[in-house]
Amino acid sequence: MGVTIGAGREGARHAGACAAYGGQGMGENGTSAADGQDLSISLARANVYTLAVSLPLVGLMLLVFLALHPAATLALALPSLLLFLVLLVAGILVHEAIHGLAWAYFGGLPLRRIRFGFQVSTLTPYAHALDPMPVRGYRIGAILPALLLGGLPFVVGALIGSPLPALFGVIFAFAAGGDLLVLWLIRSVDARALVQDHPSRAGCIVLPPRSG
Repeated sequence: MGVTIGAGREGARHAGACAAYGGQGMGENGTSAADGQDLSISLARANVYTLAVSLPLVGLMLLVFLALHPAATLALALPSLLLFLVLLVAGILVHEAIHGLAWAYFGGLPLRRIRFGFQVSTLTPYAHALDPMPVRGYRIGAILPALLLGGLPFVVGALIGSPLPALFGVIFAFAAGGDLLVLWLIRSVDARALVQDHPSRAGCIVLPPRSG
């Protein structure tokens, strides 16, 4: 998965936790779409749907903050602005680390089967699970960055009336739009099933539970 800040540019190619990765039609572990149920959409459609998910969420968060703090203003001196930008960059890396570590822990995968990398062409870091995992662990790993980097800072900022943490949360809620899209795509998947990143589209291949 790659963070989707600027979702129109990159939101589909790495749309959330089930980002397209690898070659055409075959995953690194040998899983193909023919092996299970294909719950994926084209990258072009994923771009549109990611924005459709992110923009209303961001709008709602801004409305909530302004309703609670109508007189709030945001004015940053240059040092504070630079610090905020550094935190945003760090947040992008932490977003991917949360994905990978959560998939390893909740998905029962060895950490060596989680690949972290950086796509130079789009300046986008990513985390990718090489093996199928139980859908419950996948869902937890998909939603955690939205909760920890989006929801938590926003709630703190809204409670104390501070625009900066609230803005940080809004930005990373927007960045998690692709994750939320993928969660919607797999909303009806049986809790006993396994899921695998689709090798070339935004979405997942759903596999039956392992026997035994």
